Amino acid sequence: MTPAGQRLEMVRSAVLIDPRFEVSTVEIDRPGPSYTLETVRTFHADLPNSKLFLILGADQVRALHTWREPERIVEIVKLAVMDRQGNSIIPSVPAFPGASHAVHVPVTRLDISSTQIRTMIQANDDPRELIPEAVGRIIERERLYGP
Repeated sequence: MTPAGQRLEMVRSAVLIDPRFEVSTVEIDRPGPSYTLETVRTFHADLPNSKLFLILGADQVRALHTWREPERIVEIVKLAVMDRQGNSIIPSVPAFPGASHAVHVPVTRLDISSTQIRTMIQANDDPRELIPEAVGRIIERERLYGP
């Protein structure tokens, strides 16, 4: 597993190109396991007058009932469900907490995964078309994911 500091550096480098993004270290700074419930509570306390969204993939929504206190999570944030299939999964998963308040967000499917990128690097293939240039430089500099 890549150390948290290096993952943080890659995320910061990736979002520098878009000023709408801000990187938080709240989960890295927290000792022990970090649960989404604790994270949304922290953001809610820090931003009490803001409307907060938790962006989840459709696959994660289906597993939401297994998370720590999912009913509390949806009391604090609104779910934004990213559906790569182009049609809402919300009606097909009526039992998940907060289903009636979730927002469906259709997205263009990109068949790229971090596993695929790591596998490419291990095979000495060039993943630069799939990742931001700054992230590629960090991976090379730190010799991450290599054989």
